[in-house]
Amino acid sequence: MEKIIIVGSGFSGGILARKIAEELGQKVLVVEKRSHIGGNTYDEVNEHGILIQRYGPHFLNTNKYFIIEFLSQYAELFPFAAELLSFIDGRYVRLPFNFETVQQLVGAERSESLLAKLRTTFQGRDRVPILELVDHADPEVSGYGNLLFEKAYRTYTSKMWGLQPEKIDKYVLDRVPMAMSYDRRYLNKDFQYLPVEGFTRLFENLLDHPNITVQLNTDALEHLELGGGSVTYDGEAVKCLIYTGAIDELFGRKYGPLPYRSLDIRYSYSEKSSVLPAQIVSYPQAEGYTRSTEYRKIMYDAGAARGSVVATEYPLTYDPAAEVGNIPYYPVVTKDSSALYQRYLEEAAQYKGLFLCGRLAEFKYYNMDVCIEHALEYFENIHRYLEKALDA
Repeated sequence: MEKIIIVGSGFSGGILARKIAEELGQKVLVVEKRSHIGGNTYDEVNEHGILIQRYGPHFLNTNKYFIIEFLSQYAELFPFAAELLSFIDGRYVRLPFNFETVQQLVGAERSESLLAKLRTTFQGRDRVPILELVDHADPEVSGYGNLLFEKAYRTYTSKMWGLQPEKIDKYVLDRVPMAMSYDRRYLNKDFQYLPVEGFTRLFENLLDHPNITVQLNTDALEHLELGGGSVTYDGEAVKCLIYTGAIDELFGRKYGPLPYRSLDIRYSYSEKSSVLPAQIVSYPQAEGYTRSTEYRKIMYDAGAARGSVVATEYPLTYDPAAEVGNIPYYPVVTKDSSALYQRYLEEAAQYKGLFLCGRLAEFKYYNMDVCIEHALEYFENIHRYLEKALDA
């Protein structure tokens, strides 16, 4: 049969390539624009023996153990629950914002009645979205919600997205709810892990199959041609195209560019073995940057590492032609951008062998666990399509 091509070698592309190759016995060509596999989870050991995640920190967090079981086929995992701090008003406070944060921000004495109200009002709930506190009828609860919103959420969000929070999809704000306890885990997920040897090794094993061919340093858009409901690659018919990149670029941005955010990540080396007071520190009130990660602190074994490296993230608008900021990280989901995405989705529907999967292609801010689960489920759509194509 004609070619099966997957554009992108991140979790969406990598998982689908493996499932098609292994379970359907079909040959798959994975086309990757960058010089490495793994998408934005790519990591490598630097000259100081420190495992650096080049596109920002990633952690495996999920309530569904089958995701961990699936990944364990390709990498040894170790339990790791990230703990973060936020630098607000000149001091480090707990993140996720929790009961400890309440005392840190309003003082121990003033916190007594507020903590009692939070326990009563949200009894039985582990985490509560910040907007629920902001909109609460009780003035003490809403007052604290607004304090937290103005000191942390508004400032961080406006830097991260280049927009005020009111214009951003509510899901983004709900990603970091307040813990209704003294829980210090950043996310309240049951299963939290990291790969012992890093994500790149996981992807090397995931894509190591005789039916999978990977082409690096290849811009698929220079080889693909779409028209009349059919797809070709270097002039040859493509039976199935699985695309995980930015959907507007697949169609030449014919309806206009979709907005994505990118990052300028700047690194600093210290001969000290510890620099930050936590693995990750967010800086909602700082000028230009949002957070810093000390990678030595999240390694499985840092015994051979020398010194420490801190990576600080400066968000900026994605521009494919720029020297810095030319990698799309996050879709900016607003009312207008969602409407524009629908136009591209209608265009894609004309191609029955075209499948869009992943954060960029589906224009959704998937967390990594959701992205993995979604790819595993999405395979069933491709399975059904290829079965019919094989029988035709």
